Amino acid sequence: MANLETTFVGVKSPNPFWLASAPPTDKAYNVNRAFEAGWGGVVWKTLGEAGPPVVNVHGPRYGALLSQDRRLLGFNNIELITDRDLELNLREITEVKRNWQDRAMIVSLMVPCQEESWKAILPRVEDTGADAIELNFGCPHGMSERGMGAAVGQVPEYIQMVTEWCKQYSKLPVIVKLTPNITDIRKPAQAAKRGGADAVSLINTINSIMGVDPYTLTMSPSTGGMGSHGGYCGPAVKPIALNMVAEIARDPATAGLPISGIGGIGTWRDALDFIALGSGTVQVCTAAMVYGFKIVQEMADGLSNYMDEMGFKSVDEIVGRAVPTVSDWRYLNLNHVSKAVINQDSCIQCGRCHIACEDTSHQAISFEKGGKRHFEVKEEECVGCNLCVNVCPVPECITMRDVPVGEVDQRTGKPVSAEYANWTTHPNNPARVQPSA
Repeated sequence: MANLETTFVGVKSPNPFWLASAPPTDKAYNVNRAFEAGWGGVVWKTLGEAGPPVVNVHGPRYGALLSQDRRLLGFNNIELITDRDLELNLREITEVKRNWQDRAMIVSLMVPCQEESWKAILPRVEDTGADAIELNFGCPHGMSERGMGAAVGQVPEYIQMVTEWCKQYSKLPVIVKLTPNITDIRKPAQAAKRGGADAVSLINTINSIMGVDPYTLTMSPSTGGMGSHGGYCGPAVKPIALNMVAEIARDPATAGLPISGIGGIGTWRDALDFIALGSGTVQVCTAAMVYGFKIVQEMADGLSNYMDEMGFKSVDEIVGRAVPTVSDWRYLNLNHVSKAVINQDSCIQCGRCHIACEDTSHQAISFEKGGKRHFEVKEEECVGCNLCVNVCPVPECITMRDVPVGEVDQRTGKPVSAEYANWTTHPNNPARVQPSA
């Protein structure tokens, strides 16, 4: 049986599935329910002290991007860090950790960018028995306007400075949570590592506005007729998050820096993508808010079954396995050729592949054969773009076939593969010996 037990920055948990710092981790009641459901750890909703009191809006805080069948694609929130009393939060963290010693208890923190503020709060958190702290340098709304959250995460020098303070004044492992609202995610990750961070977590939410009410022409959702940009999360942000995780995982300057992956994780397959691209744990929020805490059971069972099927004994065996396959475009093999293939037995003759290819791509799919409706790939025109695979409503009806070099199309007598220079001497081949200056 696969072992899902995870050790991340010295913190043990029975599985790699943690709840992210968010509304689901705001109080002991929620966290106890989460642990009863099987979550391996939680990041307690961000605590803060000093500065103006935190007051959340008492109107719509959340907005959603829905598919036509009302499946949630993206989620937006304007909720701030916890508005509960710091002492109450600390007492509850102490109690929950005492009762669930085998689970990871991470405490998210956000205080003004002043050494004394961090120096004051860190010992109080350490006294709770928490396993680690997460520095919230990512919140893009509300708190950033106070010079915290993303306002810190967008300045590498601030990240390094605050991380150094936390390493100086606390013995707990320090996880730095990064904002995606930045040009190059590697820069803040490098700053965190220079500051002594034990790990980074990413991504936090993305700046967003969900839309406009067509009848009032006011921003939606709004509170009293006014709205504010919020933080975007959910399934739609997963590809963005995966790219940023992979960029840090393959950057020589951050090599070996542990990563806790966040962004659109709702199934074990989502989690696998993050783990294979370098994440030692994964954090979930939106899926739990939509489907409830028991979703973790499907995630854990799915990952365990996959590991058994593949022969993996531990999660560590998967961490980063896909990173070597991530490349800059210039290093891609230009000799490689793929062609689309339509399985006629499963084709339902809907014609979506033909329309998409005919109107917007390479006119590589015929629509008629022997006077009858019939869709077939014209290999001499197909460039292997994969569009038809993505628009086909039938799973695996259209697949891509790798073409051996030198293969000839029997109908046209022409080579199926484009002719390029030998890949061993191609200028894009990273292994090619560069001429000396």
